[in-house]
Amino acid sequence: MALAALALAGCVAQFRNHGYAPSDSELAEVLVGLDTRDSVIETFGPPTTGGVLEQGAVYYVESRWRLYGALEPQIIDRQLVAISFDPEGVVSNVERFTLEDGRVITLSRRVTDDNVRNTTFIRQLLGNLGRIDNADFLGI
Repeated sequence: MALAALALAGCVAQFRNHGYAPSDSELAEVLVGLDTRDSVIETFGPPTTGGVLEQGAVYYVESRWRLYGALEPQIIDRQLVAISFDPEGVVSNVERFTLEDGRVITLSRRVTDDNVRNTTFIRQLLGNLGRIDNADFLGI
């Protein structure tokens, strides 16, 4: 009975929270056109990430995952808060995105071709013996 209870307890869903995104009530404190980058970071803390190419925005990302036994973890909720700034560093826009707003992005993989066709390891090894230069070998 105890073994069955222990095995059953291992199949209970566990939840994990990662990151931080300000709530709507906290975002109400940010005034568009008045607050600056420094005041936003002072209010909410350092962002999860900043603008990749420029200092135009800060992003706060919060995710909630469900782990169930040996199954692959599933994301249940994701909140992304993007706070944009104008060139002077004043807040120009505040946006919230959820998991439903996300899009799947296909990443491209570039694989380097090895240019080795129908050649065994021994043939490659013996083929390199004729390429040894005595001057390089003797240090002349």
